[in-house]
Amino acid sequence: MGLLPIGFQNRGLSLTHFLISSPPPHFQLLPAPKFTHFSQISGNNFINCLPFRTQRSSVAVRSVATEAAASPAAAKMVKAIRIHEHGGPEVLKWEDVEVGEPKEGEIRVKNEAIGINFIDVYYRKGLYKAATLPYTPGVEACGVVTAVGPGLTGRQVGDLVAYAGQQMGSYAEEQILPANRAVPVPPSIDPKVAASLMLKGTTAQFLLRRCFKVEPGHTVLVHAAAGGVGSLLCQWANALGATVIGTVSTKEKAAQAKEDGCHHVIIYKEEDFVTRVKEITSNNGVEVVYDSVGKDTFEGSLEVLKLRGYMVSFGQSSGAPDPVPLSAIAAKSLFLTRPSLFHYAVTREELLEAAGEVFANVASGILRVRVNHTYSLSEAAQAHADLENRKTSGSIVLIP
Repeated sequence: MGLLPIGFQNRGLSLTHFLISSPPPHFQLLPAPKFTHFSQISGNNFINCLPFRTQRSSVAVRSVATEAAASPAAAKMVKAIRIHEHGGPEVLKWEDVEVGEPKEGEIRVKNEAIGINFIDVYYRKGLYKAATLPYTPGVEACGVVTAVGPGLTGRQVGDLVAYAGQQMGSYAEEQILPANRAVPVPPSIDPKVAASLMLKGTTAQFLLRRCFKVEPGHTVLVHAAAGGVGSLLCQWANALGATVIGTVSTKEKAAQAKEDGCHHVIIYKEEDFVTRVKEITSNNGVEVVYDSVGKDTFEGSLEVLKLRGYMVSFGQSSGAPDPVPLSAIAAKSLFLTRPSLFHYAVTREELLEAAGEVFANVASGILRVRVNHTYSLSEAAQAHADLENRKTSGSIVLIP
């Protein structure tokens, strides 16, 4: 049995501590006349040990251990989606999970809206590897701060914040976040918009402004133009003065892409996008292709690039592209990149700059965020199924 700290009142002394093992439930320490020191008492010698004698008392000296060993407050339980094995949408399970108190540098956030992204599907299938199994998926959300870690400044309970990044776990009613990855949300931005905008909006920002800097006079090709990121890319590229060509799967999505600033829309199920892009550009090709589709479009995307064009492959909804020989890009001195948002928002300064530009473009009307589909958090499996089956357009949001 371990040693516990005990407080006692000695004549002429203030409250002092010494160690004792297995004390009786109620006791009082009475000082012997000539002793004022204390010592370590253990085992069965407690009753007979000098310099103290004991007696049972209803007013026994308070044990410091009584407070220290008191049961902590019950852990807070919230609902969340959990993944125990890789697979289809059916592996998304609705479960109870614990959420603790934020530590130094952390905040606890009660999510009001949660963004769904194709990266969530990649992790669910095992194409990208989560650190552990089981885990809570999701990398984008907006919510209210409910607790702040010790010593943290610049955040307070009640703040509306949004985040997007490598910190997984947003498919939950409440979660712990690194404070430096959460950005303040302007009052003019609805939480559902912020939740659907952080990852997709900052992705569009770095793709258009940093990965390849789109300028007036450029011609760009955007695959999945009616998707969450594609919609923002088309609007933003148009505002930057580029000619925008978009590919979509249906006439309904073609109408949306037109509204979002596409000058030319190609329904790839009805016509070959390579042939059509060459016609539109008079065989000159495009400066840049933004390709989130992957396997089904990759080779054609390389073919429609002009000399020294940029192939920006930032997703693979149709599967991973086949390996590319150097000769495929050497023929036109092409640039090929597979960028990640997390490499373009390494520092907090980069994150705030990107998010600030996105929010400013929403406020000014340059970007219109299409939250076309909302599901309850418990319906995440259905939302994933609809996303993979191309039944959705714009952004998808889960509501806790």
